[in-house]
Amino acid sequence: MMTFNRRHASLAMLASLAACGSSGPSSAPAPQFKRYSGPPVTQVAVYKGQRRMHLLNGQTVLRSYDFGLGNQPVGHKQFEGDGKTPEGLYFIDRFNPRSRYHLSVGISYPNDQNKAYAAQFGRSAGSDIMFHGRGPEGNALAPRNRDWTAGCLALTDQEIEDVYAMLQPGVPVMLYA
Repeated sequence: MMTFNRRHASLAMLASLAACGSSGPSSAPAPQFKRYSGPPVTQVAVYKGQRRMHLLNGQTVLRSYDFGLGNQPVGHKQFEGDGKTPEGLYFIDRFNPRSRYHLSVGISYPNDQNKAYAAQFGRSAGSDIMFHGRGPEGNALAPRNRDWTAGCLALTDQEIEDVYAMLQPGVPVMLYA
């Protein structure tokens, strides 16, 4: 006679969980991600004044996009809540497939210099600077005001899907005035 042990219990639990999978209708569709199989992006160049971003492989522009900025677009971000977008060299450091702005890709702001500068004034440098889509909030705001974010770079939802697929952690991002 076969005994029912922990292994059997674990297998039974996994089987019951698998039965709750994607066979029926779901309130939230599973995220669908684009795939990119072209040359790797080796740098992102962002020109804030022109509202133009280039994804590069060496010196070759692979794709270019227009974007919106923070609600105070002129100048370098210094403090949390200033509505500005950073300037300088940063790196891709995270990906959020469940962003409230469709998808988002993070840059490494604030760096140690940014933190030290803000600390001199007893303030926070801020955080969570991202390339992101619009999502419902941005789709409502962007038609009236191109620069509507809190300091991020906003693309359309379709464009952020491309960017999300093309970028990898560690890619340098140079943000120019």
